[in-house]
Amino acid sequence: MTDQTDDTTDSDDHEMTAYRYPDGSVTYPGHPRGPGGEEPVGTVDLGEYTAEVVTWTTSTATPPGVRQPNHLAIVEFDVDGVPVRALGQLEDANVDIGDTVEPVHVDELRDPEVGIREPESQDWDGFRFRPVEE
Repeated sequence: MTDQTDDTTDSDDHEMTAYRYPDGSVTYPGHPRGPGGEEPVGTVDLGEYTAEVVTWTTSTATPPGVRQPNHLAIVEFDVDGVPVRALGQLEDANVDIGDTVEPVHVDELRDPEVGIREPESQDWDGFRFRPVEE
């Protein structure tokens, strides 16, 4: 498996896109219909925000190509007073509930050469959460 700790890229070139709906709600990932059943009216780049760790865990039994151990967190962004939760990998286990994190783009969340999918069949990049230095 490839080393997935040093594959961060400039997040400004990639958006962590959430959808905004007419009722004011924001969802991540975006959906074609919001909680009120309406179509989205815009997007929000969560990469421009920090989030708070709601809870986190470590998985030691991961799917093929996913790093072991794999640290995961549910985080909550505050987008103009609207809470938006996301689930994603952590850079490492150096977090506590309540810590502030930022999304960081990585080129590979899992090794595309491992598993049953053809590497060209999907995107392998995404976002991890990194603690914000205070």
